[in-house]
Amino acid sequence: MTALQRFITASGMTNLADGIAVVAWGWIASLLTRDALLVALVPVALRLPWALLALPAGLVTDRVDRRRLILGMDAVRALAFLGAAVALWLALPLDSAPSEGVSSPGLYLALVVAALVVGGAEVFRDNAAQTMLPSLVPPDQLERANGQLWSAELLTNALIGPALGAFLIGLWLPLAFGLNAVAYGLAMLLVAGLAGSFKVERTDKRGWKTEIREGFAFLRGRPLLKTLAWTTGFWNLFHNMMMIALVLHTQENLGLSAATYGLMLAGGAVGGIAGSLLGERIVGALGPVRTMRWAMVASPLGFAAIALAPGPVTVALAFAAMEFAGLVWNVVSVSTRQRMIPNAIMGRVNSLYRLLAWGMIPVGLVLSGAIVSLAELGLSRGQALIAPFWFAAIGSLVLTLAVWRAIARGFAGISR
Repeated sequence: MTALQRFITASGMTNLADGIAVVAWGWIASLLTRDALLVALVPVALRLPWALLALPAGLVTDRVDRRRLILGMDAVRALAFLGAAVALWLALPLDSAPSEGVSSPGLYLALVVAALVVGGAEVFRDNAAQTMLPSLVPPDQLERANGQLWSAELLTNALIGPALGAFLIGLWLPLAFGLNAVAYGLAMLLVAGLAGSFKVERTDKRGWKTEIREGFAFLRGRPLLKTLAWTTGFWNLFHNMMMIALVLHTQENLGLSAATYGLMLAGGAVGGIAGSLLGERIVGALGPVRTMRWAMVASPLGFAAIALAPGPVTVALAFAAMEFAGLVWNVVSVSTRQRMIPNAIMGRVNSLYRLLAWGMIPVGLVLSGAIVSLAELGLSRGQALIAPFWFAAIGSLVLTLAVWRAIARGFAGISR
């Protein structure tokens, strides 16, 4: 097994755990409360660390061996999931979820704390992994390597993981978290076997403020990177605005089970895997500018289609189309970023980029619950649950129009 194959397999294992948790966080929270805002707070806790820890993660990534950082963070996540599984086991059987408040405050608090720990470790781990990949392949093979990596991640995170998570929820609730600890342990064994040092050689010692300013200066001087970061951030906001409402929409409007919900998400994974594998060819045929513009047009159409979809098959098809376009976008975006940023400052610049791109996720999650709560003042419950879908559709349309020309100008600037 080559170093790249070992790296991709390890990423697949951790993403299998994340995929199981995609269903488990929101679904188990919905068993404790029917309040949309309280349901949203659990995944908010999972994503909030991206806004709080992105800058420290960049500094640490540029100062330590990135392989060892990955190992440490996977160990932290394994322990957090194990703790959540034990808390859930001790709280069984669960009482009926109230429309206001939570049925089991202790378990709810344990889920929030576990989500914060998992999310915090993920910030450091993912930043280290994304900056480590260019050390494993030549620059001209980054699109292919990223495509292979994301296809493996989507296969486990969005195709196998959600379906398996839904099955485990139906089988025994604690399994949805307990199995994740095992997956992280296997990933650690694979990463531990990677040979070599993945620490940036440093010839000078500077304070953290100076190093942060260096990262800011690099990102500020690259208009294309700024455009891609803000675009990705707002897309993540709209996407997560929809995802929390989708849990309740699936249960109450469509009357579907956790297993069917997982299969709907798996439909998106199929489209994403296809996009990651075909992304290199699409970029080669259309060029990066036309590829990214085409991918953005798919977002407002996809959000609107999910709002109008009458059943699980149509929701899955809409997800598949959106994820196909999203992964093609990522092939261009991440590969471009990895080529533009020098290895010595990649951790800091990458963390600043991801602060903009991922720091918007908790905002979208909070907005999802808030929009549903406000919409219920004038709409029926069923109509209120799909209101975030329409907000996402309109917002992504405005975003597409706003960056249409900026993307072309950015690529023109780096080609000179």
